[in-house]
Amino acid sequence: MAGLDGPRFGAKPGQARQLVVVLHGLGADGQDLIQLAPDWAEALPKAAFIAPDAPQPCDMAPYGRQWFSVQDRSPAVMTTGVRSAAAILGPLIEAELARFGLPPEALALAGFSQGAMMALQLGLRRCPTPAAILAYSGALLAPESLAAELTGRPPVLLVHGEADDIVPVAASRAAEAALREAGVPVEAIYRPALPHAIDPTGIEAGARALARAFGMTTG
Repeated sequence: MAGLDGPRFGAKPGQARQLVVVLHGLGADGQDLIQLAPDWAEALPKAAFIAPDAPQPCDMAPYGRQWFSVQDRSPAVMTTGVRSAAAILGPLIEAELARFGLPPEALALAGFSQGAMMALQLGLRRCPTPAAILAYSGALLAPESLAAELTGRPPVLLVHGEADDIVPVAASRAAEAALREAGVPVEAIYRPALPHAIDPTGIEAGARALARAFGMTTG
């Protein structure tokens, strides 16, 4: 969708070998998560990073953006919201891959909280699937539809704080179980005493996951 955009970091068109799309959480914007890019760029020095701003203003705060409303958290409404947002995000990803002249398999998706829900929704149903999906403090929505809609089995990293009082850690534990049942390779890291946040251990795990996915080393 024209106008869906956000901050960028890293390699320029003609130089990039990978594209990492980083998806922010509810009430934030792309500036929040593009801060992960410098750390991850040490593992992927030829990667381009983009952190798009979600399409809607947050309806629960006077600032920030949202991928979909969570005022009604019933499973059906949440599933409709994440599907609609994924349909908006998809064209931006295609446009960015084309802008950098990259094949579909050069893509990785990462997200935090609502952005993690987006990364899992889109990444597991995209054809071809991305090289990796990194989901921090999120959830797998509509797990009952996964078996019928799964288009591939990309490696997934789940990271969640055990003291998270926004998205309970049980959400990632359920996601881990559903993904393993579907045959998706999963690395799950649960951080003691961590609230709704990403800590250095999670950032380092993300760098390793990206390096593995693209056949690089972390040095």
